Amino acid sequence: MEDTAFETAPERPSKSAQKRESHALQKLGADLLTLPASRLAGIVMPDALREALAEHHRTRSHEGRRRQLQLIGKLMRQADPEPLQEAVADFRLGRAQDSLALHQAEIWRDALLASDEALTRWLVDFPGSDTQHLRSLVRAARKDAQSQPAHEPVQRHGRAYRDLFQWLKEALKS
Repeated sequence: MEDTAFETAPERPSKSAQKRESHALQKLGADLLTLPASRLAGIVMPDALREALAEHHRTRSHEGRRRQLQLIGKLMRQADPEPLQEAVADFRLGRAQDSLALHQAEIWRDALLASDEALTRWLVDFPGSDTQHLRSLVRAARKDAQSQPAHEPVQRHGRAYRDLFQWLKEALKS
């Protein structure tokens, strides 16, 4: 009889598993600290956790911040981690997408300055673009690049180079 009672008892997670979960929640709490206040305001969480996050930002001493982070980890055990994880992931994804858009604008700018074929590809990929304005920006940026002395150790780009980048960045957004 004792054997069957032992077999039907639900298994508790091991102490190591509990520690891993606790550390993961504490890390999620630390990730929440990286979010701007405007993002934190829109997340559903217990008031005690919200206050602990605000207190961490106000705390200046290293030891005080460490202890506050432990308190945040403890409060995280009482909160639903799903919406918090989604909020952190959305924030990180948004920053990655912004970075990718900037890299794409840089790649297009370099390609447009290198050859006229890139201009043709741009016009095929983005048919609604202002062709005349784009051509004038490319022409001005090429002219600025040619007028630079070759003996300068650091190449400085002119206004047209930056204007082309800004135009491409806006065009890629829309």
